[in-house]
Amino acid sequence: MRLIFAGTPDFSATSLEALLSSDHQVLAVLTQPDRPAGRGQKVQESPVKQCARAAQLPVLQPYSLKDPELVTGLAKWPSEVWVVVAYGMILPPALLTLAPFGAINVHASLLPRWRGAAPIQRALLAGDRETGISLMQMETGLDTGPVLLQHSCPIESRETGQSLHDRLAKLGAKTLIEGLDQLDYLQRHAQPQPIFGVTYADKIRKEEAEIHWESSATEIDRKIRTFVTGPVARTWSGKEMLRLWEAEIEEKPLSFQHDQPGTLCHLDHGGIKVVCGEGLLRVTRLQRAGGKILSVQEFLRGNAMKVGEKWGKA
Repeated sequence: MRLIFAGTPDFSATSLEALLSSDHQVLAVLTQPDRPAGRGQKVQESPVKQCARAAQLPVLQPYSLKDPELVTGLAKWPSEVWVVVAYGMILPPALLTLAPFGAINVHASLLPRWRGAAPIQRALLAGDRETGISLMQMETGLDTGPVLLQHSCPIESRETGQSLHDRLAKLGAKTLIEGLDQLDYLQRHAQPQPIFGVTYADKIRKEEAEIHWESSATEIDRKIRTFVTGPVARTWSGKEMLRLWEAEIEEKPLSFQHDQPGTLCHLDHGGIKVVCGEGLLRVTRLQRAGGKILSVQEFLRGNAMKVGEKWGKA
């Protein structure tokens, strides 16, 4: 099929690469404008733009999709369908109906669970045991359109935001190609989303990465694993902020049952054990602000910490 592709991050680029290796024809690519990123705040091209340029595809980066001239210009492309994968901008009705087959979206959840911006992170934080990919016919509502095709995948016990992202990106690309190959049939048999079981995956806020040691070790462990892709889980050691990259849950020994949450109860090369509201967490990789990511063994060589010290805001 002839299509116009809209996407921005790595997740989207995986689908674009799959399309370029398929029998389908990408006519043009829409992606968000270049923006400053990283510690140096240098202007960077999106992964989708880099992929499109390597394939010598036309790239459009509008700041707004409501310009009538933009719609008129896009209408000149002889596309049969639009493919949207984590584009990050809402398509107005004029673009949703521009192609004969409309616009379809690759969404990283089993709709109607986790509609919205951050389905991968929300599924991990909630402790879901399963997620997947939904290929959806787009309409004006937020991820409310009928589902054309779904594929599920389990969430592993030690899954991280990065590992789940990568697995779903590949599954999303596979689902997209499968869906395009039988799009006419799937649209005629599309399933409206059920009205029950709807949840929303709100955008992740930076303050959510702050660890509250009154939470259970299970909840804190999920937070650390989820936020390895950003904004990275964090706590305070006195006035210094620490980023926590890896940890494991341990049973809380009876000798520490009266310690306050956030108390360091054991230090060795195997980890820094911290008392939680319920259970005990062993931190194994961490980072000082502006420093390198270190194993506990490396970290303790240059950072004095002691049993009884308390992490968290005073």
